[in-house]
Amino acid sequence: MPHRVDEGLVTTLKRVASVLKQAEIPFALGGSFAVYAHGGHSSDHDVDFVIREQDKARALEELSAVGFEVEQPPEDWLVKVFDQGRMVDLIYRPVESPVTDATLRDTVMRPVEAINMPVLSATQLMVHKLLSYTQHYCDFATGLPVARSLREQIDWDRVRELTAKSPYAEAFLVLLDRLDVVALPGQARLSVGG
Repeated sequence: MPHRVDEGLVTTLKRVASVLKQAEIPFALGGSFAVYAHGGHSSDHDVDFVIREQDKARALEELSAVGFEVEQPPEDWLVKVFDQGRMVDLIYRPVESPVTDATLRDTVMRPVEAINMPVLSATQLMVHKLLSYTQHYCDFATGLPVARSLREQIDWDRVRELTAKSPYAEAFLVLLDRLDVVALPGQARLSVGG
């Protein structure tokens, strides 16, 4: 996260979280602000929340009622709301897996800019990041700051298990080993760098 967090996005994040909490719609903070909430470094171009697909219509209704502009993009895994031009993604199927009650239990309660809210676990954030890499998008530079800044909070064995079918995730994990960020299983690390 930059040294200065975008205050407009923070205000929008707080407004959305407050509406979802008041409406008792299960959610978790995801994306770059979740990395920030865990004490890590990431960029802040928008706000991401994960919700269950069955809660999508009610979330949009509640947010629209307090002045958010609603957009249903052609992608079938998220909807968007806007607050004075600031974008919030409500994601119900990240990396081709539906958000479930189990997803929403894999969270940590954190105070985010003075509002307590569920935040996706560092492990889940890393899994989502690695599974987002494809032949069309594979920018490891987006994952390195997350891995370096949250490495002690991440269950790396679980990350390997949940991303085992992705050659891009495998390559990224080899890169982390070579950069002395996180050792591969069975490898001794002589130094910790990064």
